[in-house]
This record gives sequence, C-alpha cells and structure tokens, in this order.
Amino acid sequence: MGRVSTRLPTPPTPPGRTAPGAAPGQVAHAAAWALAAVVAGYAAMCLTAGLGLWAAGAADLPGGSGAFVAVLAAVVVMATGGEVSLSGEAGSLAGTQAELTAMPLTVTLVGALVTGGVFLRPLRHHAVAPARALLALAVPTVVFWLAGLGGLTALARHDFPISLGGTSEDTGDLGDLFKDLLDATDPKVGFTTDVGPTLFYGLLWILGVLVVALLVSRRTPLPPRLVRHHQAVRPAASAMLLLVLAYVAVALVIGVVVAATRGHAAETLAVLLLGLPNVAWVALGVGIGGSWEGRVEGPFGLPMPQLLDSVLRGGDGGKDLSTVDLSGLAAYDGRAWWLLPIAAVLVLAAAFLAAVRSPAGVPLWRHAVHVGVAFAVTMLVVAPLTNVEASFGLSILGIGDLGALGADVVLRPHVWKTVGLALLWGLVTGFLGALLATRVRRRGEVPADKP
Repeated sequence: MGRVSTRLPTPPTPPGRTAPGAAPGQVAHAAAWALAAVVAGYAAMCLTAGLGLWAAGAADLPGGSGAFVAVLAAVVVMATGGEVSLSGEAGSLAGTQAELTAMPLTVTLVGALVTGGVFLRPLRHHAVAPARALLALAVPTVVFWLAGLGGLTALARHDFPISLGGTSEDTGDLGDLFKDLLDATDPKVGFTTDVGPTLFYGLLWILGVLVVALLVSRRTPLPPRLVRHHQAVRPAASAMLLLVLAYVAVALVIGVVVAATRGHAAETLAVLLLGLPNVAWVALGVGIGGSWEGRVEGPFGLPMPQLLDSVLRGGDGGKDLSTVDLSGLAAYDGRAWWLLPIAAVLVLAAAFLAAVRSPAGVPLWRHAVHVGVAFAVTMLVVAPLTNVEASFGLSILGIGDLGALGADVVLRPHVWKTVGLALLWGLVTGFLGALLATRVRRRGEVPADKP
C-alpha cells in the first residue's frame, strides 16, 4: 500500500514577490530592493538639501559648482549624523577657530522616510517575515548605505577664502592693517569630513531607521519570535511617528504662510528645507513644559525663527545662556502660550489613535503605560537631535575675536527634564485616550446586539 503524503503544497509566489527562503534568486531580489532603498534615500536627501542650499544662497559661494557640490555632500553627511570638521588658516600671526555641530533635520527626516518606506515594501505581502529573509534584506541595505556615505565623505571637503580688504562699516581699515602690519594673507575657512566617526554614526543611523521602520509599520510582518510583541509596541510607536510628523506639518503650513505674507521667502524656504523639524520638535518639547538653553552672539546665526533668535540673544550681553521655555518665549511674544494647548490636543489625539488601533480588552492602565513609554522614548530620540553648536572667530596672536567676524550659536536641550515630562504627559493622555476609545468599536470587539 502506497504511502500517503500529508505535506501541504507550497503556495505559489505572486509575480514580483519574494517568498520566504534563501534561494540565490531571492537573495538577489532582496539585494536589488536594498539598492533601491539606498538610492531613493540618498536621492531624496540630495534633492532636499540642494533646494535648501539654493534658497540659502549657496549657489553663489566662491568656487562655483565644485563648492556647491562639496557643501551639498557635507549637509547630507551631517544629516546622517556624520562629523564635519571646520578648519581655518590666517597666516603665521593670526588664527581662525570654527566648529559646527548640527543636523539639518528636514534632510534627515526625508531620507529616513523614503529609505524606510522602500525597505519595507517587499515585506508587506507575507504573513510572517522569517528572520533570515529580513537579514537578507537588511544586510545589503546597510552595506550599500555605508558605501554611499563613504563616497559623500570623499566629496565633502572644500576651502573658502574670507576677504578682509576694503573699508566697510564693519571692519574699517582692519583688513588692511591685518594684512600689511601682521604680514598675513586673507584668512581661509574650510571643512573636511572625519571618515571614521562618520561611518560609525552612519551605521547607527541606518540601523536606527530600519528598526524604527519595522516598529511603526502596522502592515509589515515581524519575525515569528517577535509577533507576540506586535500589539504592545506598534500602535503606540506608529502614533508617536504621526505626532512628530504632525508637528512638522503644522510648522510647514506656518512657514509657507510666513513666506507668502511677510517677505524673505528665500530665507524662510531655506529653513523649511533644511531645519524645519529642528524648530518643530523644539516647539513640541517646549509645549509639554520642556526647555532648552543657548545663546547667539555675533552678527549672524543659524536659520531660525526671529522669536527664537531674540530669546537666545536675550542673555547678559549674549555671554550667558538663555533658557528657552514657554515663559521665556511668551515674554517676547504672547502667542507662544498657544504651544501648550496645541501640545495637549495633538498628544491626546496620538494617544487616542494608539488606543483605537489596539485590540479590544486591553486595560486602560496598560494603554497609559504604552503611550507614556513611547512618548518618553520619542523625546529621548528627537530632543538631542535638535542640539546646535556653531562658532567662528578670528584672533590676532591668540588674543580676542575680530568683532563682526566672530559668531557663536548654542542651543542645547534639557534632555532628562523633557523626557520626564513626556513620560508624565504620555501616562495621562494615554489613559484619557484609551477612555475615549472605549466609545469606538475596535478590532476584535463584538457589538452588544450580536451573539
């Protein structure tokens, strides 16, 4: 008597879809998707950074297109957490000092959304994503990303001359005195990229993007061992992503209105394309009671709203650090108090959304804990990203700065204060959001009038 096989037939793989496994063709298919994710991510970042630099006037930098390409590469490198070192040279008797620590978060956000979205696309048509298939997609993505970052690192280097000649209102005859009496040439300032730290932080950046993409996607399957954590993590995580994106969207609308009605359209567009989340996420933190500290000295600073610039210049002669919080902003513009109700509405909406997307039967206190932890982790990530430290100065014989040619910009978050407040806000709004969601039919809930 013949043996009867009980093995179920393997379902066919739809055209263009990847079946779980490790066949060579599937590995090549995963590598192709990985390359597509990296190329799309870098293309989106370069386009955003290029438009922002063009709006900021970088197209007129000395050195022509080569200078613009170098600055563009440096901005993309900084957007992935890379380190760009500034250097200066002003002859044997004078020196220049310059440093810059900042992330152009609009470029960062665009790159993360595009890269993460393309990375997840081939995984969305499976019930479960085996760990081996996930690694087959993630590993080449990381390798291709670091290879692209290495190429940008090689491009991100340039020197710019700074003319001190003439008798302008700011410098008078200082330029001629500097060159003639001290036998110094026109100073130069330039930038290079630190390869080792850049690749290290770039590795952390791409790994973080891939992990966050898996956490916030409600349609992408997880490896079997992680499926049981799906409902505990994903509703709150996806709600927090929508919260930070909502703040960026609100700031974008305000920025477009300002550009259209108050002039300085190019400068406003530069802020929108380079540093919009830098401002929006500070507004989120300040709205829940968090604070930053900083100062602005000198005739120029980084692109930022006039209100924030005024607060940062409001310390004791610009030497002491000013506190950026609700009361500090409201002292210059009473409309800053609106940040508090805006935060209350948007955070509560995110908590409500997380509760609606969770299965019925989850206790209210558990919703509160999920949202509280998720909001605290979110602020632990985004608050440090808004850190800015930039300075430039010239000195003679190591003594002093040359007035109008010196500048100092500092903006640092009070991270743990802001994270603690986010935890408290998340617990309260998580409970209230779950309470409101009890009136909404959710997944797994059977209407009372049905058996």
